[in-house]
Amino acid sequence: MSQLRGHALIGQSGGPTAVINQSLVGLVESCVEHPDITGVYGALNGIEGIIEERLIDLGRESREELERVAMTPAAALGSVRRKPTAEACRRVLDVFKAHDIRYFFYVGGNDSAETAHLLNEAALEIGYEVRLFHVPKTIDNDLAGCDHTPGFASAARFVAQAFMGDDQDNRSLGGVKINVIMGRHAGWLTAASRLARRHDGDGPHLIYLPEGVFDREEFCDRVEEMLLKHGRCLVAVSEGIHDAEGKVIASGTEVDSHGNIQLSGTGALGDYLSGLVKAKVSAAKRVRADTFGYLQRSFFGVISEQDALEAREVGRAAVRVATSGDCQHGSLAIQRGTNDGEYEPLYVVNDLSVVAAATRHVPEEFIKGTDDVSSAFVEWATPLVGTLPVPGRLASHPVSPKTNATQLS
Repeated sequence: MSQLRGHALIGQSGGPTAVINQSLVGLVESCVEHPDITGVYGALNGIEGIIEERLIDLGRESREELERVAMTPAAALGSVRRKPTAEACRRVLDVFKAHDIRYFFYVGGNDSAETAHLLNEAALEIGYEVRLFHVPKTIDNDLAGCDHTPGFASAARFVAQAFMGDDQDNRSLGGVKINVIMGRHAGWLTAASRLARRHDGDGPHLIYLPEGVFDREEFCDRVEEMLLKHGRCLVAVSEGIHDAEGKVIASGTEVDSHGNIQLSGTGALGDYLSGLVKAKVSAAKRVRADTFGYLQRSFFGVISEQDALEAREVGRAAVRVATSGDCQHGSLAIQRGTNDGEYEPLYVVNDLSVVAAATRHVPEEFIKGTDDVSSAFVEWATPLVGTLPVPGRLASHPVSPKTNATQLS
C-alpha cells in the first residue's frame, strides 16, 4: 500500500470519559510531527460536525494548552450520538474531499466503531482513498477484541473509591444502600465496586451484573441474609440487570439513533429496588438508593495514571498504524502483555467489522455465583486501576463500665 499525503481529521463520539482528551492530544501531537500529514483538524460534535462542516484547526493550538486539555475530562471537541445514513456518509466524504482529508480518526465506543465501519464502506464504494481508524474509549469496557478500553480504569477507580466512602456511610448508620452503576449489557464497571473491599465485612456485600439473570425473590432473600450477618447491606447493581426473559428490570423510555434505550439518565431502577426491599424485607428499617449515572464518566482528581498513559499512547499508535502504509482502516485495541512478569499494554489493530456494534461481556472466571465478583477480577483490574486507599479501623478496645446501666425512656 502506497504512502498517502493529506490532512487528518479527528472526531469524538459517544459518552465522554476522564481520559478521552489524552487520546485526542496523542493524535494531534503525532499528526503534527508526521511529514505525510499536512494539517490536523478537529470535528466539533463528531460526525454531526463533519456533516455541518464545523471544523477547527488543531494544529494551531499551543503545546501548553493541549497539555491542559489532555488533563481535562470529557470531550474537548464535543461529542454526539448519531448513526449516519447512506446519504450522511456521502456528505461526510464530500467534506473529506473538499478539505483533502486523507486520515480520519474517530474516538469512541461500540457505536462509534459502527459509524467508522459505515464510513469506510462508503469510501471503498466510491474509491476515495482515506485511512480511517477507530480509536477506542468507553468506561463500559465492552469493546470486542480488547483486554480493556481507555476510560474504564479511571471510572473503575472512581466507582471503587465511591463505594469505599459509601461503605463508611452505611457502616455509620446501618440499613440497606443500593447503588446503580452504568453497564447496559456488560457489568465491568459494576464489577469494579468489588475493589472497594479492603477489610473483612466491607461492602459491597452484593454485586449484580447484567451477565446473569436477576431474580427478585432471591435478591430480597440475599439482602436479608446480609442484614443478619453484617447488620447492614451495601449493594452494587448494573443498570442493565434483567429477568429470565431478558427484560430489563427498570428503564426510561428514550431511544437513541443506535436503538439504545435510556438507562443511565433515570433513577427508575434504584427507586424500584429500594421499594422492593421495603416491601419484602422486614429487617430493612432504612433503605436508600443512588444512581451514579453520568457522575462516573467525567471527573477530576482520581484518574488512573495507567489509564491516562494508555489513552495518550493509543492515539499515537493510531497515527503510526495509519501512516505506515500497512493498513488502510481498523480499530485500535489494547491487549494484555507482560514484561518480567509485570503487566504491559500491547497496542494492536482489529478489523472494524469485529468491533462495530459488538459487546464484550465479563467472562465467567470473573463472576462468583449470582451476586459477587471473583478474586480473578481483582487481580486483572489492579494494575489498571492502581493503588487504592485502605480505610482506617478503630481497634475498639473496651473500657470497663463503672456505673450501673440505666435504660432511658
